[in-house]
Amino acid sequence: MTSKQRAYLKGLAMNLESVFQIGKGGLSPEVTGAVDELFNTRELVKISVLKNCMEDPRQMADVLAGRTQSQVVQVIGRKIVLYKESKDRKKIELP
Repeated sequence: MTSKQRAYLKGLAMNLESVFQIGKGGLSPEVTGAVDELFNTRELVKISVLKNCMEDPRQMADVLAGRTQSQVVQVIGRKIVLYKESKDRKKIELP
């Protein structure tokens, strides 16, 4: 992913609401499965990491991206934005 594409996705993510929250249970297989299912309906996913989660959001983003075959767009504070291109429901055209 180029920096121009990443900047474009950051702009789209700015208007998104967090659709998933990770709490004190951390990054469990259930959380990974739920996030992977989100990619069936959307290409860009914003995730909130709650304050009671002791894991580092940056490391969680890298692990989650690896498990779901997605790409980390950005991690700001306790917000994670992931992108995975959809093969059959492509809505986002990258520059």
